[in-house]
Amino acid sequence: MNILQGEGLSVTGTVCHVGKAEDRERLVAMVLDVNVKATALMTKAVVPEMEKRGYHKCQFSFFSRSGSVVIVASIGAFTPFPGLGPYNVSKTALLGLTKNLALELAPKNIRVNCLAPGLIRTNFSSVLWKDKEREDRMKEFMHIRRLGKPEDCAGIVSFLCSEDASYITGETVVVGGGTPSRL
Repeated sequence: MNILQGEGLSVTGTVCHVGKAEDRERLVAMVLDVNVKATALMTKAVVPEMEKRGYHKCQFSFFSRSGSVVIVASIGAFTPFPGLGPYNVSKTALLGLTKNLALELAPKNIRVNCLAPGLIRTNFSSVLWKDKEREDRMKEFMHIRRLGKPEDCAGIVSFLCSEDASYITGETVVVGGGTPSRL
């Protein structure tokens, strides 16, 4: 953790002795709070603002402008990363949250979709690709055999937020270079 903080990253952690039930429970609660609960609460917070901006149904059940929420999960929701059980479970929960929010918010003309990135070359994932040998092992799981770039996700998010995607809600788009992605 000190190494990451030394690189200017904001990092927190929790002690988890896997042999102690209370430590395991605290770790799972922390991950679910950050990845799932915070996402649900943030979505709930933005809905009134979207409604104020005039997203509404028009005559003939066509929508004029629609609100759009894009939740970010992970390929770990489909293909769990070894040793990251709570993270994988929290990201799988986001797939279900997406489906549920899409159903709840559709009457308000707000679409909810999900992005599930694979291994994208970011600071967050650098531990998986800074070492060339580890990077090569990671590429073996991808049909495309390269790591993704943030730009590979940006276009999908832009599309999901656009009117071109006005008939898409409750879906998860995997941007994983061909990494297996089915539950």
